[in-house]
Amino acid sequence: MSERDDIPWKRILLKLSGESLAGDDKFGIDSDTISSTALELKAIVDMGVELAVVVGGGNFFRGMQAAAKGMDRVGSDYIGMLATAMNALALQQALEAGNTPSRVLSALAISGVAEPYVRARALKHLKKGRVVIFAAGTGNPLFTTDTAASLRALEIGADVMVKATRVDGVYDDDPEENPNARKFDYLTFKDVLTRRLKVMDATAITLCEENGMPIQVIDMHKPGNLQRMALGDMIGTLISDSLSS
Repeated sequence: MSERDDIPWKRILLKLSGESLAGDDKFGIDSDTISSTALELKAIVDMGVELAVVVGGGNFFRGMQAAAKGMDRVGSDYIGMLATAMNALALQQALEAGNTPSRVLSALAISGVAEPYVRARALKHLKKGRVVIFAAGTGNPLFTTDTAASLRALEIGADVMVKATRVDGVYDDDPEENPNARKFDYLTFKDVLTRRLKVMDATAITLCEENGMPIQVIDMHKPGNLQRMALGDMIGTLISDSLSS
């Protein structure tokens, strides 16, 4: 790993949805998709970026949807946390297959396959150039993986949190349904909350706002986007304390 001086974001927390690993199948893990994702992550690690990842579990199980159908919310959230652990372990395998050292740190004790989450341990791995994959959310029910991503980004002192989506930024309406939807290049946290834009849940947005953690929303399905963003290219939508250009 070689470090470059022209990289504005030295430490990145990437939030990946579980669905992003499913490919066109919409369920489970697609081997080609997770391999290509691992290559995208390897590209920025090889540039010298310290990278941490929070991965969701929606390709296997969604606690809120299960609760809406009559399951106990707390119990269903724990099942969802285990789903994130499966994705984290699969991503680790894909990274290691590409010679990218990585570690899974879990907020729930899964000692046979993952290290327990300890902030100092996460920082140590990052400084050694390892990708740190956070599993099991915050370890508590009733909190989303978006909130977990915001929390971990702050705990590790990330320069930016990157929200990977399937569209090229934040729009005022669903661009997949409305061809006239308008894309934003820059937004403030207040804009996101008052407009009720579907970027992340309100708790996650508020946590970032109160602690000055910028959020970059990018399309991870386009190869090279993560690397371009890490180099400072303005792609997607940047959410921060104030509008800038």
